[in-house]
Amino acid sequence: MKCGGNTDYMKWFELNANDDLQKRFDEAEPGTHFKLLPGVYRQKVEINTPGLFIAGSGADRTKIVYGDYAKKIGEDGKELVTFRTYTVAVCAADVTFEDLTIENDALHPEEKGQEVALTVYEDGFRANRVTLLSTQDTLFLGPLPFDLTQRYEGFLKEKLNIFKPMKQIFKDCFIAGTVDFIFGCGDTLFEDCEIRSVCDARGGGYVTAPAHAPEQKIGFVFNNCRLTCDEGLEDESVFLGRPWRDYGLTSFIKCTYGRHIKKVGFNKWDGTERDKTSRFYEDVKPEGRVPWSKTLTDEDINRLLTYFK
Repeated sequence: MKCGGNTDYMKWFELNANDDLQKRFDEAEPGTHFKLLPGVYRQKVEINTPGLFIAGSGADRTKIVYGDYAKKIGEDGKELVTFRTYTVAVCAADVTFEDLTIENDALHPEEKGQEVALTVYEDGFRANRVTLLSTQDTLFLGPLPFDLTQRYEGFLKEKLNIFKPMKQIFKDCFIAGTVDFIFGCGDTLFEDCEIRSVCDARGGGYVTAPAHAPEQKIGFVFNNCRLTCDEGLEDESVFLGRPWRDYGLTSFIKCTYGRHIKKVGFNKWDGTERDKTSRFYEDVKPEGRVPWSKTLTDEDINRLLTYFK
């Protein structure tokens, strides 16, 4: 570990793949800057110190990787379930990641269940030029739905089981997955990102699974994003989203869709009547969309984008 910087302004540290990231981040003062040198950091990490700035040496050169999955038995003798499978969990406010990859490489979700790469449980998070890789449930954006905070009381750590407003921003990121791979209740902006649907044994999938409370008015916002896919995916095999809870909220603004996106766009979540309550919007509603998705007005777009400034 190498330390540098003007201590009157900030502290910054260089770390390499032999360093214990958890120890270094826990010992850091709020606002510390870290530079992660090239390498594969095979570690499971929680960020508990606010204001950390964590920069890699490029998403293709600095990778934090782990391989937990929902059906794995944890140290407590119980299955991890979705919310303990993360490679990285952000549990402190105002954290920034730049120029690195976070990956869950468990694979085979059809057998192992959900496999989260990044979990964000706090407000003020920002990711710039970050790559997120997994299959099912790649990126969880807190808070948890309120009913799950009750279900998991005493099971999840308190900092992983909270319900409060949270704002997050992803800029120029690459996010890949299969089923429900962007999910949760955060008020979250994805701007100039590539959202990549990849293949697993089940074929097809869902990009988003929002679970916002009815009083939330922002939800997931995709602005000027490209939705792309692996060559192996069939045409019209992926939905833009399905509501994980009744009032899930997602908006697409100036986005381009690959051949893999279904013309109907959205799924109500089979076995529910969430087509009556969920909120899916686009700036332009293409022909063939489900009748219950909606079109954004210019006023809507301005309100959504202004919220993140």
